[in-house]
Amino acid sequence: MNFIAKFFLNKNLLITGGTGTFGTAMIKFLIKHSKPKSIYIYSRDEMKQWYLKQKLNNQKNINFILGDVRDKERLNSVLRNKIDYVFHAAATKIVPTSEFNPEECIKTNILGAMNVIDCSKINKIKRVIALSTDKASSPINLYGATKLCSDKLFVSANSLAPLGGTKFSVVRYGNVIDSRGSVIPLFRKLVSQNKKSLPITHEDMTRFFVSLKDGVQF
Repeated sequence: MNFIAKFFLNKNLLITGGTGTFGTAMIKFLIKHSKPKSIYIYSRDEMKQWYLKQKLNNQKNINFILGDVRDKERLNSVLRNKIDYVFHAAATKIVPTSEFNPEECIKTNILGAMNVIDCSKINKIKRVIALSTDKASSPINLYGATKLCSDKLFVSANSLAPLGGTKFSVVRYGNVIDSRGSVIPLFRKLVSQNKKSLPITHEDMTRFFVSLKDGVQF
């Protein structure tokens, strides 16, 4: 963890979608293993921000900013705060919701990614890492397809960036154990209701899991 401590020491970080499962875990990880100058939480849900603020005991160097990655002007104004590194975790990710609201999914996952890329270049952010998903590999639903588009945008942004400019990366992992919307909370709920069986997709299906701790460290 010495590398983590040195890398983020006195740096300004921004996490889009920072009140989600990943963002919350990443904040705690950074606080524990390093001393960043400030962490900006950029998200659109004021209640999630309020609850997270209470959990973190109103820590002074954590700034909560209401905003949407779909709003390029707002995002650009926030990135002017001498941000060093950006973690892009904001996404519309519930599969049935995305299928029923395709325009909204595209606006967040594709147009939002384009806004993050453009604003990061404008403000000379050092590095941007975007979170992807296993569903972007040979996608069969809109969520996976939009995340694949997002991945392609971030990777190709490197070839168009000036020498010494912003570096863009994508990290893709699968089912995070116990994350919001995952199957384990559902199983727990059903067990507490004394259900006699748990729903699975197929008896022969193999599902690969990664712990939240491993995901954040990765």
